[in-house]
Amino acid sequence: MKKLFQYSAIAVSLLFFSACDNGFDELNTNETSPISINPAFLLNNAIINTSFTTGTAIYEMGIVQQLISPNSGVLTGANYNQDNRNATQTMWQRYYQSVIGNTRVVISEAGQLPGRNNLIQMARIWQAYAFMVMTDTYGDVPYSDAGKGFSDQVFLPKYDAQQAIYTDIIKELTEATAALDGAQAIETADVMYAGNVDQWRKLGYSLLLRAGMRLSKIDQGTAQQTVQKAFQGGVITANADNCVIRHDNNYQNANGAMLNSTEANNFYLAEPFVKFLKDNNDPRLKAIAVRYVGAKSGPEQKGDIASTDPADQIGMPMGNDNNTIAMVAANLGLASFYDFTQADRTRVVSVAAPMFLVTAAQNQLLLAEAANRGWINGNAETLYNAGVRAHMEQMAAYSANSAIASSDIDAYLSANPFIAGKALEQINTQYWVASFLNGPEAFANFRRSGFPQLAPNPFPGKDIKGDFIHRLTYPNSEISVNNDNLKAAVARMGPDDLDTKVWWDK
Repeated sequence: MKKLFQYSAIAVSLLFFSACDNGFDELNTNETSPISINPAFLLNNAIINTSFTTGTAIYEMGIVQQLISPNSGVLTGANYNQDNRNATQTMWQRYYQSVIGNTRVVISEAGQLPGRNNLIQMARIWQAYAFMVMTDTYGDVPYSDAGKGFSDQVFLPKYDAQQAIYTDIIKELTEATAALDGAQAIETADVMYAGNVDQWRKLGYSLLLRAGMRLSKIDQGTAQQTVQKAFQGGVITANADNCVIRHDNNYQNANGAMLNSTEANNFYLAEPFVKFLKDNNDPRLKAIAVRYVGAKSGPEQKGDIASTDPADQIGMPMGNDNNTIAMVAANLGLASFYDFTQADRTRVVSVAAPMFLVTAAQNQLLLAEAANRGWINGNAETLYNAGVRAHMEQMAAYSANSAIASSDIDAYLSANPFIAGKALEQINTQYWVASFLNGPEAFANFRRSGFPQLAPNPFPGKDIKGDFIHRLTYPNSEISVNNDNLKAAVARMGPDDLDTKVWWDK
């Protein structure tokens, strides 16, 4: 009788648990939490995180003498020609974690899904751009192993030589751009071009043009061949197709956020940049600059004393710290260093300001140089004028108050005509202006072309041995965690300092 009772109890228990299990999986499934994600959204994440970090204001924009601060501490960088690895690491950390990390996953995941060819090619193009920024900035960097920590558990990636990186970047851009197919599914979720294949193709060939021109003094044969292929494919030549990251009050322009908060009163337009624009009666000066005339302190930089009149603009001289700049300002008859000209925080460096990565203006100027070299069929003067015009017209994207009238553009081009004997200098000096606020590109083209002809920063306490910074240093995190691979790169490339030149700059 006792055994019968036990068997009955077991049966009832099994029946009970069986009943409880009915619908158990459904009951314990969170219907609002996604178990997968459209890889297009990962590409979007990569795209928006490509927007430049604040380190570009501290280093690249200062190296090319467009934006400068007299202050030390966290702002130490190109202003003193000193190594500040808290600033040099910002692009490295952002791009590897949030850009390349995402594009790697997109390429892998989309490859497992039918009908996502275009998404794969878009991710390859964007990844090639990110790697170009990284290798141009630092030299030899993780490439073949990069972004594979999640997929392949490669946590200590080896560093690839820049020459090999450029060879593969050119291959990737060539293949991915050719593989875009308008007859296949359009990736409408894409935040850059809404999946427009024609625009992505133009971006791919634009980056191919940029990569080819980057090799102009290290490998002219490959440079010419690559530029010709890009030109024949068709690059961005209209502002409507510009590759630009758009910001708003929620997703802010990093430099705009910095310059409208903690460092609002600490960055100024550098004297060489202001002088070039002012001496040539360039209407872009009025479009980008503001001076708070008579300001004795940061709080006094208010709208009632703000002037955008080009005649009032005074750029901050290079080579000063927070102590010496006060005497410089006094000698110029200014109230204080707060009285120097700034990039207008309400327009070009607002928190919602767009960030231009690849533009019609830049492309037209690179094509002008290629035509001048005889690499493509085209009129260098016509292309040069188109590049200058495109950048002036681009100003309207910042603010209606930055728009430049067509008549003013015509007048500028008439007063500053293209001179064949000075073609390379004119073209690349205009590229410098057209790359304003795109620090990595302005820095790269300055090293490649040697223009504009800038006087070295005269600050006496510099870390560098030469006249200019040639690369940024590796992050301390790489030194502490991935030191063996970093040492192999240093042995091949040269010392991990600001003097060492990258491969294409030698």
